[in-house]
Amino acid sequence: MSWLSPDGWQAVALSLRVSLVATVVALPFAVAVAYALARGQFRGRGVLNAVVHLPLILPPVVTGYLLLVVFAPRAPVGAALDALGIRFAFHWTGAALAAGIMGFPLMVRAIRLAIEAVDPGLEAAAGTLGANRWRVFWTVTLPLTLPGIIAGAVLGFAKALGEFGATITFVSNIPGQTQTLPSAIYAFLQVPGGEGDAARLVIVSVLLAFGALGLSEWLARRERQR
Repeated sequence: MSWLSPDGWQAVALSLRVSLVATVVALPFAVAVAYALARGQFRGRGVLNAVVHLPLILPPVVTGYLLLVVFAPRAPVGAALDALGIRFAFHWTGAALAAGIMGFPLMVRAIRLAIEAVDPGLEAAAGTLGANRWRVFWTVTLPLTLPGIIAGAVLGFAKALGEFGATITFVSNIPGQTQTLPSAIYAFLQVPGGEGDAARLVIVSVLLAFGALGLSEWLARRERQR
Protein backbone atom coordinates (compact mmCIF):
# COMPACT_ATOMS: atom_id res chain seq x y z
CA MET A 1 0.00 0.00 0.00
CA SER A 2 1.42 3.41 -0.99
CA TRP A 3 2.17 5.84 1.81
CA LEU A 4 0.53 8.59 -0.24
CA SER A 5 -2.51 8.35 -2.49
CA PRO A 6 -2.05 8.90 -6.25
CA ASP A 7 -3.53 12.39 -5.86
CA GLY A 8 -1.04 13.07 -3.07
CA TRP A 9 1.97 12.06 -5.18
CA GLN A 10 0.66 14.14 -8.07
CA ALA A 11 0.32 17.15 -5.77
CA VAL A 12 3.91 16.71 -4.53
CA ALA A 13 5.29 16.41 -8.06
CA LEU A 14 3.28 19.38 -9.30
CA SER A 15 4.31 21.53 -6.34
CA LEU A 16 8.00 20.83 -6.99
CA ARG A 17 7.54 21.60 -10.67
CA VAL A 18 5.62 24.82 -10.01
CA SER A 19 8.07 26.00 -7.33
CA LEU A 20 11.14 25.28 -9.45
CA VAL A 21 9.74 27.00 -12.55
CA ALA A 22 8.54 29.99 -10.51
CA THR A 23 11.95 30.41 -8.86
CA VAL A 24 14.05 29.98 -12.01
CA VAL A 25 11.93 32.39 -14.06
CA ALA A 26 11.59 35.03 -11.33
CA LEU A 27 15.23 35.03 -10.16
CA PRO A 28 16.79 37.04 -13.03
CA PHE A 29 14.06 39.68 -12.72
CA ALA A 30 14.54 39.77 -8.95
CA VAL A 31 18.28 40.38 -9.37
CA ALA A 32 17.67 43.18 -11.86
CA VAL A 33 15.02 44.89 -9.71
CA ALA A 34 17.09 44.48 -6.54
CA TYR A 35 20.11 46.05 -8.23
CA ALA A 36 18.00 48.94 -9.51
CA LEU A 37 16.60 49.59 -6.03
CA ALA A 38 19.97 49.22 -4.32
CA ARG A 39 22.15 51.23 -6.70
CA GLY A 40 19.80 53.18 -8.96
CA GLN A 41 18.75 56.79 -8.54
CA PHE A 42 15.78 57.45 -10.79
CA ARG A 43 12.32 58.96 -10.74
CA GLY A 44 9.72 56.44 -9.70
CA ARG A 45 12.08 54.40 -7.55
CA GLY A 46 9.69 54.60 -4.61
CA VAL A 47 6.77 53.55 -6.79
CA LEU A 48 8.73 50.55 -8.07
CA ASN A 49 9.62 49.56 -4.52
CA ALA A 50 5.95 49.80 -3.48
CA VAL A 51 4.73 47.77 -6.47
CA VAL A 52 7.33 45.05 -5.85
CA HIS A 53 6.25 44.66 -2.22
CA LEU A 54 2.52 44.92 -2.92
CA PRO A 55 1.94 41.11 -2.96
CA LEU A 56 3.19 40.97 0.64
CA ILE A 57 0.55 43.46 1.74
CA LEU A 58 -2.44 42.44 -0.34
CA PRO A 59 -4.43 39.35 0.66
CA PRO A 60 -3.28 36.47 -1.59
CA VAL A 61 -6.87 36.03 -2.79
CA VAL A 62 -6.81 39.59 -4.16
CA THR A 63 -3.60 38.85 -6.06
CA GLY A 64 -5.17 35.71 -7.48
CA TYR A 65 -8.30 37.61 -8.47
CA LEU A 66 -6.28 40.30 -10.26
CA LEU A 67 -4.36 37.62 -12.14
CA LEU A 68 -7.64 36.01 -13.13
CA VAL A 69 -9.00 39.34 -14.38
CA VAL A 70 -5.89 39.94 -16.51
CA PHE A 71 -5.19 36.42 -17.77
CA ALA A 72 -8.67 34.90 -18.01
CA PRO A 73 -9.31 33.37 -21.47
CA ARG A 74 -11.84 36.09 -22.30
CA ALA A 75 -9.73 38.97 -20.98
CA PRO A 76 -7.77 40.96 -23.61
CA VAL A 77 -4.35 39.84 -22.37
CA GLY A 78 -5.48 36.27 -21.73
CA ALA A 79 -7.12 36.01 -25.15
CA ALA A 80 -4.01 37.34 -26.91
CA LEU A 81 -1.76 34.87 -25.09
CA ASP A 82 -4.21 32.04 -25.73
CA ALA A 83 -3.99 32.76 -29.45
CA LEU A 84 -0.22 32.20 -29.14
CA GLY A 85 -0.77 28.93 -27.32
CA ILE A 86 0.17 30.38 -23.91
CA ARG A 87 -2.32 29.72 -21.14
CA PHE A 88 -2.21 30.66 -17.48
CA ALA A 89 -5.74 30.60 -16.03
CA PHE A 90 -6.74 27.17 -14.69
CA HIS A 91 -3.41 25.69 -15.81
CA TRP A 92 -0.25 24.67 -13.95
CA THR A 93 1.65 27.52 -15.61
CA GLY A 94 -0.75 29.89 -13.87
CA ALA A 95 0.14 28.28 -10.56
CA ALA A 96 3.80 28.97 -11.33
CA LEU A 97 2.98 32.58 -12.25
CA ALA A 98 1.02 33.14 -9.05
CA ALA A 99 3.70 31.49 -6.92
CA GLY A 100 6.44 33.52 -8.59
CA ILE A 101 4.61 36.79 -8.00
CA MET A 102 3.96 35.98 -4.35
CA GLY A 103 7.59 35.02 -3.73
CA PHE A 104 9.09 37.87 -5.78
CA PRO A 105 9.17 40.47 -2.97
CA LEU A 106 11.04 38.07 -0.67
CA MET A 107 13.60 37.36 -3.36
CA VAL A 108 14.10 41.03 -4.16
CA ARG A 109 14.51 42.01 -0.51
CA ALA A 110 17.13 39.35 0.24
CA ILE A 111 19.12 40.16 -2.89
CA ARG A 112 18.82 43.91 -2.37
CA LEU A 113 20.25 43.65 1.16
CA ALA A 114 23.14 41.60 -0.19
CA ILE A 115 23.89 44.19 -2.89
CA GLU A 116 23.72 47.05 -0.41
CA ALA A 117 26.24 45.20 1.78
CA VAL A 118 28.82 45.28 -1.03
CA ASP A 119 31.36 48.06 -0.54
CA PRO A 120 30.79 50.61 -3.35
CA GLY A 121 34.50 51.33 -3.17
CA LEU A 122 35.24 47.92 -4.68
CA GLU A 123 32.95 48.68 -7.60
CA ALA A 124 34.51 52.12 -8.02
CA ALA A 125 38.02 50.61 -7.98
CA ALA A 126 37.06 48.19 -10.74
CA GLY A 127 35.69 51.10 -12.72
CA THR A 128 38.95 53.04 -12.42
CA LEU A 129 40.77 50.02 -13.85
CA GLY A 130 38.73 50.33 -17.03
CA ALA A 131 35.81 48.00 -16.38
CA ASN A 132 32.47 49.26 -17.65
CA ARG A 133 29.30 49.09 -15.56
CA TRP A 134 28.26 45.65 -16.84
CA ARG A 135 31.71 44.18 -16.28
CA VAL A 136 31.79 45.58 -12.74
CA PHE A 137 28.42 43.98 -12.06
CA TRP A 138 29.40 40.56 -13.43
CA THR A 139 32.91 40.39 -11.94
CA VAL A 140 32.52 42.25 -8.63
CA THR A 141 28.93 42.82 -7.51
CA LEU A 142 27.38 39.53 -8.57
CA PRO A 143 30.01 37.20 -7.02
CA LEU A 144 29.92 39.12 -3.72
CA THR A 145 26.11 38.97 -3.57
CA LEU A 146 25.85 35.30 -4.54
CA PRO A 147 25.04 34.12 -0.96
CA GLY A 148 22.20 36.65 -0.87
CA ILE A 149 20.96 35.50 -4.27
CA ILE A 150 20.96 31.91 -3.04
CA ALA A 151 19.05 32.97 0.07
CA GLY A 152 16.53 34.87 -2.06
CA ALA A 153 16.06 31.89 -4.37
CA VAL A 154 15.41 29.59 -1.41
CA LEU A 155 12.92 32.06 0.07
CA GLY A 156 11.14 32.29 -3.26
CA PHE A 157 11.10 28.51 -3.63
CA ALA A 158 9.75 28.03 -0.11
CA LYS A 159 7.07 30.67 -0.64
CA ALA A 160 6.07 29.04 -3.94
CA LEU A 161 5.91 25.66 -2.27
CA GLY A 162 3.50 26.94 0.37
CA GLU A 163 1.43 29.33 -1.76
CA PHE A 164 -2.29 28.70 -1.47
CA GLY A 165 -4.59 31.74 -1.66
CA ALA A 166 -3.49 33.27 -4.96
CA THR A 167 -3.03 29.87 -6.59
CA ILE A 168 -6.41 28.39 -5.75
CA THR A 169 -8.15 31.63 -6.79
CA PHE A 170 -6.33 31.86 -10.11
CA VAL A 171 -6.08 28.22 -11.22
CA SER A 172 -8.61 26.46 -8.96
CA ASN A 173 -7.93 23.06 -7.35
CA ILE A 174 -7.99 20.45 -10.10
CA PRO A 175 -6.36 17.13 -9.10
CA GLY A 176 -3.48 16.24 -11.38
CA GLN A 177 -3.57 19.60 -13.16
CA THR A 178 -3.46 22.53 -10.73
CA GLN A 179 -3.65 20.86 -7.30
CA THR A 180 -0.48 21.72 -5.39
CA LEU A 181 0.52 20.54 -1.91
CA PRO A 182 -1.40 23.20 0.05
CA SER A 183 -4.47 22.73 -2.16
CA ALA A 184 -4.31 18.96 -1.72
CA ILE A 185 -4.06 19.31 2.06
CA TYR A 186 -7.08 21.61 2.02
CA ALA A 187 -9.01 19.19 -0.20
CA PHE A 188 -8.26 16.18 2.03
CA LEU A 189 -9.40 18.11 5.10
CA GLN A 190 -12.79 18.69 3.46
CA VAL A 191 -13.37 14.95 3.03
CA PRO A 192 -14.42 12.77 5.99
CA GLY A 193 -11.53 10.48 6.86
CA GLY A 194 -9.03 12.50 4.85
CA GLU A 195 -7.09 13.70 7.90
CA GLY A 196 -4.50 10.94 7.53
CA ASP A 197 -3.69 11.86 3.93
CA ALA A 198 -3.54 15.52 4.91
CA ALA A 199 -1.15 14.75 7.79
CA ARG A 200 1.17 12.78 5.49
CA LEU A 201 1.26 15.67 3.03
CA VAL A 202 2.08 18.03 5.90
CA ILE A 203 5.05 15.80 6.77
CA VAL A 204 6.20 15.91 3.14
CA SER A 205 5.90 19.71 3.17
CA VAL A 206 8.02 19.96 6.32
CA LEU A 207 10.67 17.63 4.88
CA LEU A 208 10.83 19.62 1.65
CA ALA A 209 11.18 22.87 3.58
CA PHE A 210 14.02 21.46 5.71
CA GLY A 211 15.67 20.10 2.55
CA ALA A 212 15.53 23.51 0.86
CA LEU A 213 16.98 25.24 3.92
CA GLY A 214 19.73 22.65 4.24
CA LEU A 215 20.67 23.04 0.58
CA SER A 216 20.71 26.82 0.98
CA GLU A 217 23.07 26.64 3.96
CA TRP A 218 25.37 24.22 2.15
CA LEU A 219 25.54 26.36 -0.98
CA ALA A 220 26.10 29.56 1.00
CA ARG A 221 28.84 27.94 3.09
CA ARG A 222 30.54 26.58 0.00
CA GLU A 223 30.43 30.00 -1.64
CA ARG A 224 31.92 31.68 1.44
CA GLN A 225 34.76 29.16 1.49
CA ARG A 226 35.69 30.21 -2.04
